[in-house]
Amino acid sequence: MINYTERIALLMQDVVARTPRLSFIDLGEVIVFGRFGRSDAEGAFATCHSLTLPDTEPGYYFWRDRDTGELTRRSPWFVTKSPRVQVGAKQIKYLISFVLPRFCDQTLMRSRKADLYPGAESWVGKLDTVVHELYHIDPAESGIRAVQRSDGTRSARTHGPRFYEDVAEMVHNYLATRPDPHMVEFLKHDFDGLNERFGGVVGTTFSNFPSFPQRYMETVDLPAADPFVKVEPLKGATQPLIYTEDDLHIRQFTDSSSRRLTRKGQHCAA
Repeated sequence: MINYTERIALLMQDVVARTPRLSFIDLGEVIVFGRFGRSDAEGAFATCHSLTLPDTEPGYYFWRDRDTGELTRRSPWFVTKSPRVQVGAKQIKYLISFVLPRFCDQTLMRSRKADLYPGAESWVGKLDTVVHELYHIDPAESGIRAVQRSDGTRSARTHGPRFYEDVAEMVHNYLATRPDPHMVEFLKHDFDGLNERFGGVVGTTFSNFPSFPQRYMETVDLPAADPFVKVEPLKGATQPLIYTEDDLHIRQFTDSSSRRLTRKGQHCAA
């Protein structure tokens, strides 16, 4: 079976090595993993998730009476934090997820980015998505790369026309370096084609699949602004706060579901 997330990770290494604007990325600090998503459903093909965001300032939720506006109850003070993901000696700073099988069945035709690749083969749309997610990694490690406005200031948005144009330029430049055809060959097959050729599609996932490392709230001990207002306790964390290589599993993806196979590190042909 083809390990699809492993193939993407290898492709990313080649892209970073051949693309000066992405050369700052240490892919040892990035995990590529799979999430399930049907091809016939709407949604993203891939997402970049930052683990470098700082803790938030303390805050709390509150509720008011609809009629009087009086504060009736509140939550404890809390901060929002990122979980720690550690693989060996490396602390992971970014996660990039690919939605399977949806990503595999992505086409360039009639897509938003088709105009950026006139005459290109359809699989180039998948390469664009790979570079797109890498470009979200912020050189300052302060989260997701922010879009720059025309005056050079940072926008709160993470996408914009210039962003898409920059990605397309990097894709064209990468292809102009004439990479080994084997690096991109797997992108040329849709999900059915991959299954027919390799006998199955597998990928790295986390032990709490379909979830994965995500931000969580942690209570902090600060005095209440009004000691007479009822405090509703926060729900306890339901996901791990620390992940290691033992939390990386291999799952096989089908067009309608997925199932766990072996722990990452055990043999699975790529």
